[in-house]
Amino acid sequence: MQYKCKMTVIDKKVFNDLQEKYLADPHSGACPFYEVGAEYLFERYGDEDTFWTQGKGAHCAEAWDCFSRYVYTALQGGSIMRGWTNDEHIMIACCNDGTRPVIFKIERLDYKVLYVNADFNSQNKIVDALKKIDGVLGANFRIEKNFTEIFMDRNFEVPDQKIIAAVKSCGNFEVTKID
Repeated sequence: MQYKCKMTVIDKKVFNDLQEKYLADPHSGACPFYEVGAEYLFERYGDEDTFWTQGKGAHCAEAWDCFSRYVYTALQGGSIMRGWTNDEHIMIACCNDGTRPVIFKIERLDYKVLYVNADFNSQNKIVDALKKIDGVLGANFRIEKNFTEIFMDRNFEVPDQKIIAAVKSCGNFEVTKID
């Protein structure tokens, strides 16, 4: 099993009274760095390590300090906030800026990586077959990496045998590896 972490900006607040009372620029307004609805995907598989690369200036330092621990936990397959949220794989967090906080939804994504000896057109057929398996939330072929990602319900790991059967139903293809 592999893990990614998706972070979504779900809200931004502005406390004008606090800005007016405490800031050098009393009209600073909302955070200019993040926009509501923006999504960020973190992954650590093979030669990808976006936790490290996105941590090098791609995020506001105050926000990174607040959410990076949750992202790292998710990437390691851990429970982000057991007993606090109604789904231990999701955390709601915000940055430290007390006059204009940004609120983030951080969620662990569980997936398997599938390697199959098949041409591009067959890969699309395989992806469609994988999406029909109970417990599979989505699948996509990463052409630049030459593998397929199979995203699963966090509470239900799809057995490798079901994945292999779905691939075989598409033709005489060989599954060379499942991570």
